[in-house]
Amino acid sequence: MVSAVAAPARLRMQKSKRVPMSRRRSSRISACIGLLPALLLMGCKLDLMDPAGAIGRAEKNLILVSTALMLLVVVPVIFMTFLFAWKYRASNRNAIYRPNWHHSTVLEVIVWSVPCAIIIVLAAITWRTTHELDPYKPLDVAGKPLKIEVVALNWKWLFIYPEQGIATVNQMAMPLNTPVAFSITSDSVMNDFFIPQLGSQIYAMTGMETKLHLIADRAGTYDGLAANFNGDGFSDMRFKVIATDQKGFDDWVQKARQSGSTLDLKTYSELAKPSEKNPVAYYSKVEPGLFSHIIHGYQSHMSMSHEGM
Repeated sequence: MVSAVAAPARLRMQKSKRVPMSRRRSSRISACIGLLPALLLMGCKLDLMDPAGAIGRAEKNLILVSTALMLLVVVPVIFMTFLFAWKYRASNRNAIYRPNWHHSTVLEVIVWSVPCAIIIVLAAITWRTTHELDPYKPLDVAGKPLKIEVVALNWKWLFIYPEQGIATVNQMAMPLNTPVAFSITSDSVMNDFFIPQLGSQIYAMTGMETKLHLIADRAGTYDGLAANFNGDGFSDMRFKVIATDQKGFDDWVQKARQSGSTLDLKTYSELAKPSEKNPVAYYSKVEPGLFSHIIHGYQSHMSMSHEGM
């Protein structure tokens, strides 16, 4: 009789021991799943946080300052959420309960003054950096800027060097410590020109010319990309940026001049056709005024459509 009564008791004890083990196992699985995104992110390059030019460094500092100001609010809120949940739990009989409480001057001061102070600081930073990092603003650097005309195509990038009389596809070069003045347009859908390690991104739009000023002060080969989704070949619409000394840049220009290819209107019309994963190409000669011709082609269409209306 005793053994018959003890058997169910032992069974209940065994079940109670098994439940915590299953819970521990599920918690381990949940922890592993939670760590999976972190492991995947370890394989990503943080080019934006490894700047190679003055504009890139200024934008990195802006990101860090903005994040720090955000954490001034987020961290205390998260901390107090857990603190209050623990302090005022149902089992804590020592927590003070004030059903008739309705006002605290100290709390009101904190609730209003802290956000106002953060907003004032953010407004000051926004005003200053908006003017300092204006992509249209020429860089305050000694030396004549290098002019590069950029055309976004499907799905490749065309770089025209009007002063050197050359053009390239999916590759550009720039001398170190020399300001570069980009003139950017698109001969397709709206796009976005971005070199993460050098700084600002800016739209490339049909029939319009946008401007961007960048500089590189560290030699290297950097990635450039289309930061705006634009169809099938979007993921491979990338280019390389070679930042080198003046001699290296001159050698690169000479290499392009030795290609023997000419980028005239007929060649450009073939180049502008949609294509993916285009290799690097060099053109030793460029049709004069090609960049303006691309922009004006859309402007004439727009003026004709307005006249038709």
